Amino acid sequence: MSHHTAYSMSALCVTGGIAGFARTKSLPSLFAGIGIGGLYGVAGYLIGENANGGHELAVGTSVLLTGAMLPRAIKTRKPLPIALAVTSLAAGAYYTKKVIDYA
Repeated sequence: MSHHTAYSMSALCVTGGIAGFARTKSLPSLFAGIGIGGLYGVAGYLIGENANGGHELAVGTSVLLTGAMLPRAIKTRKPLPIALAVTSLAAGAYYTKKVIDYA
């Protein structure tokens, strides 16, 4: 069932990237949202198929997203960066626990 978290994060990131592009015509937002969402999607697929590396990919993607959004959240104090930073941090903690449990 842990693949649902990755798919949810994937949908959140892709939707956020598209919304950022629609609002501000920001191509970096679009590409980042689709890229990070794609990584979460691949992680969800690997986890769902019980393949190796899915949880690790989800941890890495969460670290990448947290690293990008946390400084922005602190600087701007806007709701979207804060929400993405918090959810990616929570997903990273969840998948880190999964990696430790399976080790």
